Amino acid sequence: VQLVESGGGLVQPGGSLRLSCAASGFTFSSYVMRWYRQAPGKERELVAFISSGGGTTNYPDSMKGRFTISRDNAKNTVYLKLNSLKPEDTAVYYCNTRVNRSDYWGQGTQVTVSS
Repeated sequence: VQLVESGGGLVQPGGSLRLSCAASGFTFSSYVMRWYRQAPGKERELVAFISSGGGTTNYPDSMKGRFTISRDNAKNTVYLKLNSLKPEDTAVYYCNTRVNRSDYWGQGTQVTVSS
């Protein structure tokens, strides 16, 4: 299983980014995918969830309306669109899946929100 995130960067408050996570080594279309983030000095937290077929998504209340998770099973890729970014959204963003009871993580992509 390999997960490779991309799309992070430096953005001003109020700006947007789209993160991507390219997956390989497993049957992508059969598995739930999640995005997490971890800010300096804080625990890793769940940002978004999407079902294997993409028909169900879920977000913590603090992120509803600003973040959108989606997936393209033909491209083995999951996306996270970040809108109306705030400085407190600054973190490393990771994609995650669980295959055969094991959790797999990418290397993460840094998102920095600053003026």
